[in-house]
Amino acid sequence: MKRVTDLCVSAIGVLLLAIPLALVVLAIRLESPGPVFFRQVRVGRNGSRFRVWKLRTMTETRVDPDSPDSLRSKDPRITRVGRVLRRFGVDELPQLLNVILGQMSLVGPRPTLAYQVKEYNAFQRRRLEARPGITSLAVVSGRNALPWVKRIEMDVWYIDQWSLALDLRILLLTLWKVLITREGLYGAGGINPDLEGKPKRGPAGRR
Repeated sequence: MKRVTDLCVSAIGVLLLAIPLALVVLAIRLESPGPVFFRQVRVGRNGSRFRVWKLRTMTETRVDPDSPDSLRSKDPRITRVGRVLRRFGVDELPQLLNVILGQMSLVGPRPTLAYQVKEYNAFQRRRLEARPGITSLAVVSGRNALPWVKRIEMDVWYIDQWSLALDLRILLLTLWKVLITREGLYGAGGINPDLEGKPKRGPAGRR
């Protein structure tokens, strides 16, 4: 049922957003040279690799896409168009294609980088039991303002407690948090590190 819901909602979303996204693509193309889309290898369900789609919001990307990096709220690499896209989460919308392809879900743990997975303990690796999502419980509970360990705990809790009703609640909260309050867009001090140190322990002190 979750997969059927993902397919139906994503297909409708792609159709409804086709024209607005075409205008966004034009704005990105006019402002700065480079590709319109940013594609990066992420780790999905059961450790499978796939390329996630996003609208490009920066003038350049890190040299090694799998390496740790941090992003600041006033990072000079973020374009003017990109700043608006990031503020309202529009840059994530192309991931509807990842959902249609079965690589992602509308709701689930956010897709992670390979170097992050290498640091997981046994408990934290459980977040790979579900397809990664465009939004998640962690996104609507504080987003980047939450420590990584807390985000992963929420991801595992979501997997254990999953229901369609929970997915619907998270989707509705996402609209409120991303479009209205925009809470947690950046972490402490306006910085978004890819990984705040090494995630060391799960809730019960497991490694």
